[in-house]
Order: sequence, then structure tokens, then C-alpha cells
Amino acid sequence: MNLTYRRAGLDDLDILADWNRQLIRDEGHANPMTADQLRERMRGWIGGDYRAVLFLESDEPVAYGLYRESEDEIHLRQFYVERNRRRQGIGRRAMETLIGTVWPRDRRLTVEVLCTNEAALAFWRSIGYRDYCLELEIRPEP
Repeated sequence: MNLTYRRAGLDDLDILADWNRQLIRDEGHANPMTADQLRERMRGWIGGDYRAVLFLESDEPVAYGLYRESEDEIHLRQFYVERNRRRQGIGRRAMETLIGTVWPRDRRLTVEVLCTNEAALAFWRSIGYRDYCLELEIRPEP
């Protein structure tokens, strides 16, 4: 199937916030934000320095990427493929579109991945991202 894309806007906040909530769960992130908080955070991001791109198959949203561009870098903050559409090549095609069509080719590309998210690490490495740094933490006791 043909994967198309368009820039996401404020009309897309509900799906973006819902997918962000699912992304947080899927990657095992400790973010405690509610759906409403995620929606408002997304509103601030896409109304500010971030851009969101929705990827569609047959006019149905199947994935999104949220990124911020600077003079020398494009930082992909969030990337999500709908759960029932994974392992079908959508993520790879979406990233090929971002890298080859949407983003300027003269920038460093970065993405952060939780160390425990082995599937995501394998995906990002498979499309050309390389390990750069590792952030360590000591979590507060409950």
C-alpha cells in the first residue's frame, strides 16, 4: 500500500495524544501524565518549535513522528506506529520519507531510546542510527 504523509495540526491533537499515551506504555517510560496533560503538552509542542507528521495508508492514520529542527540537528522526539500495523514496513517507510523527503539532508539526526526498549533499539540501528551516548540515573525511592 501507498504511504502518504501530511503535517499534523491542532485538529489532530486527540489522535496524537492517544498515540503518545500508547507510546509511553509500549516503551516502558515512567511518564505519569494523564491523557489531558499529554494533549495539552502536544498542543504546546506543535504550536511552538516542534513539527508533527502524520503518515497515512488509504487516508487512515497509521503513524506519526514529532521532531524539532535546529540549524545543525533534527531531533526526533516521538515516533509511533499503530500497534496493529507494526511489522509491516510502515515504520521503515515513514522514516525513509522523513530522512529522504521531509528533512534537509545537511543535519545531524538524533533520537532517544530507552535502554530497555530492545525492539526500538534494533529498529533505529537497522535504519542507520548509531549509539552515541548513554544517560544513567538513580531513581528516587518511592
